[in-house]
Amino acid sequence: MALKSLALRDFVIVRELDLSLASGFTVLTGETGAGKSILIDAVQLVLGARADAGLVREGASRLEVTAEFEISPAQNKALAVWLAAWLDEAGFDHLDTLLLRRTVDLQGKSRAWVNGSPATATQLKELGEALVDIHGQHAWATLSRPDAVRDLLDAYAGCDTSALRVAWTVWRQCVKALEAAQQSQDKLLTERERLQWQIGEVAKLAPAADEWDELNAQHSKHANAQSLIEAAQTALAALQNESAESGGRHGNADVISSLVKANDALQSKAHIEPEFAALCDVLSSSLAQLEDAAHSLNTYLRHTEIDPARLAQLDERMSQWLSLSRRYKRKPEELHALYTAWQAELTQLDAASDLAALQTAEQAAAKTYQIEASAISKKRKAAAPKLASSITQAMQGLGMQGGVFDVALTTLTSPAQAGLEEVAFLVAGHAGSTPRPVGKVASGGELSRIALAISVVTSQLGSAQTLIFDEVDSGVGGAVAQTVGKLMKQLGHDRQVLAVTHLPQVAACANQHWVVAKHSTNINNVGSTSSTVTPVVGDARVAEVARMLGGASVTDTTRAHALEMINAM
Repeated sequence: MALKSLALRDFVIVRELDLSLASGFTVLTGETGAGKSILIDAVQLVLGARADAGLVREGASRLEVTAEFEISPAQNKALAVWLAAWLDEAGFDHLDTLLLRRTVDLQGKSRAWVNGSPATATQLKELGEALVDIHGQHAWATLSRPDAVRDLLDAYAGCDTSALRVAWTVWRQCVKALEAAQQSQDKLLTERERLQWQIGEVAKLAPAADEWDELNAQHSKHANAQSLIEAAQTALAALQNESAESGGRHGNADVISSLVKANDALQSKAHIEPEFAALCDVLSSSLAQLEDAAHSLNTYLRHTEIDPARLAQLDERMSQWLSLSRRYKRKPEELHALYTAWQAELTQLDAASDLAALQTAEQAAAKTYQIEASAISKKRKAAAPKLASSITQAMQGLGMQGGVFDVALTTLTSPAQAGLEEVAFLVAGHAGSTPRPVGKVASGGELSRIALAISVVTSQLGSAQTLIFDEVDSGVGGAVAQTVGKLMKQLGHDRQVLAVTHLPQVAACANQHWVVAKHSTNINNVGSTSSTVTPVVGDARVAEVARMLGGASVTDTTRAHALEMINAM
């Protein structure tokens, strides 16, 4: 999964740049300030780093960075399988290559794409962590930071501390709950008693959901029972053409009988006049509806009666609702929700005041944390001597013969989020000396070499097929620099290695050599600066290595030394 190409548009001082990258070991060299690290910044941006409007080239409206990665299952089958699964889960297309693209405008607005489909910076970062491993020039600065040192050991040991951190969080929450309950028992008891009394008051009413609306409807119905009965009787009498004066006796034919007669008359002649058939359908429908209405009214009148006792019951129930609503300053329809909320709150208070239960929960959480922490400690203790031995071995070839590197694990007085021990890097600069904390005994040059040794050791652990070293060789020179170059070339046998360097010894070891140069132009009395990247081979490469050896003045002697150095690698 190597980086195949990198394209930049209007990035810092780069107007336009298209790089085709090969496998093996590639170096980028050039004068200080030429823009070598700009390329590293571009790679980091397209792999999800924070977008910054200041990266847009002056005079341009936006920048664009595109990176293409070659998919090679033969090199790293596990990584290829992971990438395929990741693309499927995220909904991106599968292509022969992996194409990442990102733009940033002058307002700092960022847009990203994966294989032509919109993506987030977080998704780019997930891919970047799997595809590229970047070692910065200030890696030594983290050697004295406990968290960084611990993370490095955990990565080497293959420790996943996510479960440990969750267990710690749960445990601390249980401890805080227990402490709060112990400190506020009196207050909790008072609040609990208040809630119990209020719930008891409302429990006498036992307000059900939507009961208030139903009460209002029932009360209105019973309060107006007489008028409702009279309305039903009047409607039924109208349908049947009865009058109160006749005492219910039929006068003229009722409405229903009249419709029946009309329908029969038309029905008998429908075979002669087709229009009558349609009218018969209308009359039949009307007749059916009227008969239904009459039947319903009769049913209503049979089952409806004035019930003063039931009305009194409803009056009493509504009075209870209104009394409680006034007492607690709530609308009647809110009483049920209030009752439910108080019950939930009481349940929480019961749990908060149950010291035995809280103690049991705290003990269980502590046990879970201890199990996770012990498992992590076991892995750390097993990995620490192996990491120390690997780094010690790497130091021997970096001008620190006889030096010893040690990974010290010190048990903490009390458990912490990251585990039961503190991790520290110790170093002895020469044989016979006692290892001491790195930051206290190592010089700046030694720190750089130790950091480089760590970078070389840890770079072999990850799955990333592309390794980038950004001036991690600063502070070294001579034979040590040559060793650094050979180490990186060795890494390049099975991985793609890119290194920004000022050391000719490192540059001479490279399989590919790129020169970064800065140019100034003046168009229409307006000055501008741009950076270019050019591959060098043959005499051009000899000239660049000679420049790195001799500075501004390149002589035949420095050329000869440069050629000898390249041929020796």
